[in-house]
Amino acid sequence: MTALTNKVAIVTGASSGIGRAAALLFAAEGARLVITARRQGELDALAAEIKAAGGEAMAIAGDIREEALAQRLVETATERFGGLDIAFNNAGTVGDLGPVAEMSLATWHQLIETNLTSAFLGAKYQAPALEARGGGSLIFTASFVGYTAGLAGMSAYAASKAGQIGLVKALAAELGGKRIRVNALLPGGTDTPASITNDPASGPEVTAFVEGMHALKRMAQPEEIARAALFLASDASSFVTGTAFLADGGVSIQRG
Repeated sequence: MTALTNKVAIVTGASSGIGRAAALLFAAEGARLVITARRQGELDALAAEIKAAGGEAMAIAGDIREEALAQRLVETATERFGGLDIAFNNAGTVGDLGPVAEMSLATWHQLIETNLTSAFLGAKYQAPALEARGGGSLIFTASFVGYTAGLAGMSAYAASKAGQIGLVKALAAELGGKRIRVNALLPGGTDTPASITNDPASGPEVTAFVEGMHALKRMAQPEEIARAALFLASDASSFVTGTAFLADGGVSIQRG
């Protein structure tokens, strides 16, 4: 028996990076999936890959800032697979970087809505479904930025992710008696398409700088962060709740 046999999971931000790696890993570990992101083509390709490997996945494209999508994902999990056991709320954005004095209100709202309001909307619909199954695991991808470190130009991002961690702690206290565990996963720098190190305008010096921030002197691969998410999703973490779970390669303790 694999770690997630007979489990049903939602994974957001599944079209690339950490979300895609987590969807593939969760499926390989036995979960049936509802996956979402903005890009239908990439989602369909991922669902086809999962099905080709013997798994099951339903792909629903949409904007995680919209309440209707949060509701639809849970309804699909319940109607198609019988319920919900795990929700990996991974989708988010770094947004535009820059000083607070030069930040538009629209940029601020976009970061807060994408990273924090979407977390609230996810929990609003996921928690009752998890309770109906007798418990489960809620996971949110937060960040060390705004938790163990402050980085210039990332005020809105830091605020949104710190807010997620506060939400996680309150939800863990609120839902623990219902056998629902709630945790934040805090990755370090990860080699994804959205990483600054993969920006065509960035040179090797940017990669070297980012790698040097970590005690391990490298960035993570998405599959490494997916394995941390699997730990939080599975019964291996049965007594873990309300945590800001660092999988950051030591960036939080590195000081030179």
